[in-house]
This record gives sequence, structure tokens and C-alpha cells, in this order.
Amino acid sequence: MPGKTPVIAMVAAGVFGVAAGGWPVVAARLGGESGPSMRTQLASVLDDQRWATPRPGSWTAPQPAANGLPPVIRSIQTQDRVVFLTIDDGYTYDSEFVNLVRKEKVPILTFLTSTYIKGQGQYFWALRNAGSQMENHTVTHPNMATLSAEAQKKQICDSSEAITKQYGRRPQIFRPPFGSYNQTTLQVAKECGIKSVLLWSAEFYNGTSGPGVGYNGFARGDGGKGFKPGDIVLMHYRKGLAQEFQMILDWIRQAGFRPAAVQNYLPRSLGGNAPDQPSHA
Repeated sequence: MPGKTPVIAMVAAGVFGVAAGGWPVVAARLGGESGPSMRTQLASVLDDQRWATPRPGSWTAPQPAANGLPPVIRSIQTQDRVVFLTIDDGYTYDSEFVNLVRKEKVPILTFLTSTYIKGQGQYFWALRNAGSQMENHTVTHPNMATLSAEAQKKQICDSSEAITKQYGRRPQIFRPPFGSYNQTTLQVAKECGIKSVLLWSAEFYNGTSGPGVGYNGFARGDGGKGFKPGDIVLMHYRKGLAQEFQMILDWIRQAGFRPAAVQNYLPRSLGGNAPDQPSHA
């Protein structure tokens, strides 16, 4: 069953979802003068996390595609022992998971299937304010390579419009369902404002069984074992996500790695936060 919508989500949606105003609006909504202490409390609850940036010279930024279309990225070249946790879909709503992400201060990236916003927009506001950007995973999760250009464009553009309307930021990174795409997908993604396509190098089959790895198994795309620096790890919003997320956090830390924010390793031209020509000093 879906988790109970967290109080923090209700606060976030009430304050930011209705009006994107500054602190006077917040104070008014909460009952007049509140003083610095209230502002400090709200900041601690609602402010976006600011994740660590990579050390100069420790990584190689992905490059734009020669044909001008969004490049397809499967991992990040880095010397740091970091992995990037990405979570797809959004059809389960677990307040315990939101609390865990906030408590552990773990960067994640959500690829949201926008149909799941309906009725649960507050839940993803809570995740947004715990530090997860909302990126594009289509409207209804079809196999993109089987669709016409018009249908593919509608899936991507309509999803971006819904996410922008709800969360105030237009997605710039796209993940095709099942990792299925073709040249048409890349072309229409660009037309919808997408700057890069992010796939994955490893999958944690949380809440389900993976080929050859069993229930809650972990599998690398290259057939290897364990984590490698720069891995992009695929997970899904499924029942039991909080416990499964704690499980993979423990694996990551025991292996001497740490989660990092993949958007800080992507240049701005590809939808990330890093400079387009990062320093290698």
C-alpha cells in the first residue's frame, strides 16, 4: 500500500506549490510575524540540499554529441569512489523513504513518470526539497522505440510540461523507459528541451528479482561485480523502498564508496550544474 503522505510534503506543497514568493509570503501564510527563528526553521525543513562538487581534475565531463543531439550517458569517468543513485517511475509513495533521504543527506535523482504526479504531487515536493531533482521519464512509461515520432514527442514534451508546472523547474535530462530509444527519440527529446539522456551502468533490483541475481539483487551491465567509480545505479519506486535504500547505502559504504550528485558531474550544456569547461587544476 502507498505510504502515508509526510507532513513535510504538505508543508512544502502549501508554501511553495501555491506561491513561489519570498519569506514575507511564507510568514503571512503561517500567521504573521515569525522572526528569524521561524525563517531558520523553515530553511532547515524546506531548503534544497547542496551537494558536494567533484574535485578539480578528478573527473572527465561527458561531451556533447557530434550530431548536436542529446548525448547518451551510461557512467561518469571519475577517479573518486563515488556512485550515483537514480530512481525511476514513482508509483509508490513511502514517507519513510523521504525521511531516510533527508536524515542521511543522500543525493538521488528521480526520473519521474509524470502520470504518477496525479493525487501525489505533495510526495514528490517532499523529495524535491530533500534534494532530488525531478527529471523526465515520459508520461505513461511506453517503449519509446516502438512509437511514432509524434507519439514520442508527446510523451516527452507533455511530461516536461507537467513536471515544470508542478515543481517549477523544466527537466533537462531524460531516461527512456526500459532504456529503449532510437534516433527519433533523441531528435524529439532535443525539441522538448532535453540536453542529455542518462542511462545506467548497474541496476539494484530493489523489490523484485533480476536475471541471475535473485530478489533485491545487484547486477552490472558489463557483467562485473560490485561498484566501480562513476557507476550510475538504477533503482525504482517500489514497495519497501526505504529498507532497500538503506540496504544499498550500507553496501556502498562498506565497499568504500559514497553516493554523489550526478548533476554536479554533468556540464550545464548537458543539463547539469558543472561548468562546460571544468577546471583541471
